[in-house]
Amino acid sequence: MSLATGAQVGLSVTHRRYVPASHAHYGGNLVDGAYVLALFGDVATEAAIRMDGDESLFASYSDVQFRAPVMAGDVIEATATVTRVGRRSRDLSFEARVVCRADPARGPSAAAVLDPALTVVTAAGTIVVPVPGGA
Repeated sequence: MSLATGAQVGLSVTHRRYVPASHAHYGGNLVDGAYVLALFGDVATEAAIRMDGDESLFASYSDVQFRAPVMAGDVIEATATVTRVGRRSRDLSFEARVVCRADPARGPSAAAVLDPALTVVTAAGTIVVPVPGGA
């Protein structure tokens, strides 16, 4: 696939993942912010594959906002949306939402669907697609 063959503003990719207890690093079952940034890397990679047939390289974040805590037992949804397409760079906006959350007050395995979902992290970033053939 040639460079930017499928690149398009508005392309969106979403992944969902359960946050296991093994990722809680702080009191109260809190999960560090790097966990969500790794999810953003995953959705950016899929967006790059869909646009360019290449995993790309994550160049930078221009903005990251931690808006609410992520906790063990959450089901988190991470979305990347392409906001700008350059010759080799693509800008993306990111949003992570908790769609389900553990509810230990009701029981050790109780959980609830959050409606509406809770936005926990937003960000903007840039990925770069390598020159074909490494030149």
